[in-house]
Amino acid sequence: MHNEKSGLRTRLLADRRALTGEQRAEAAHALAVHAGGLAAPGATVAAYVSVGAEPGTGPLLDGLRARGVRVLLPVLLADNDLDWAVYEGVDALAPAGRGLLEPVGPRLGPEAVVGASVVLLPGLAVDRRGLRLGRGGGSYDRVLARLERAGARPVLAVLLYEHELLAEVPAEPHDRPVDVAVTPSGRHPLG
Repeated sequence: MHNEKSGLRTRLLADRRALTGEQRAEAAHALAVHAGGLAAPGATVAAYVSVGAEPGTGPLLDGLRARGVRVLLPVLLADNDLDWAVYEGVDALAPAGRGLLEPVGPRLGPEAVVGASVVLLPGLAVDRRGLRLGRGGGSYDRVLARLERAGARPVLAVLLYEHELLAEVPAEPHDRPVDVAVTPSGRHPLG
């Protein structure tokens, strides 16, 4: 299983790096339109700041905030768990470990995510069952387990490029399905 996931991750990351800056920018704006509609003004969305060749979240974060959505962003802890802080704009982000950008505001604690009505998860691929292939660090597996323990049922969405919506991804018993994949072409219900 590990080798299968590793090989797929390598291929998907190479495909992302092959995209031009223009393709990435166009995808980021399309994702903002489609994912932005998942949350109403006044709602809380747990999101993330994209890095490298990940599907871009910048226009989405700013669009949500402009519509009055409270946006929480992760802060990576030493044990790979995630704390959360409110997104106050791009100027309130600071460089952190692993090339990440994190909010500089007060930390709300790992449990803050249970108050979100939508949780946007990074991923490399998702299949039609809703099983997500992440980077392998386990941070978001912990988030999903925390939501389950709390009885929270936010909409779980993965932001992807079109070619990352697959027929099947390798899965393990602890993997929890997500509800929707958001690609530049639109929202794709899963499960």
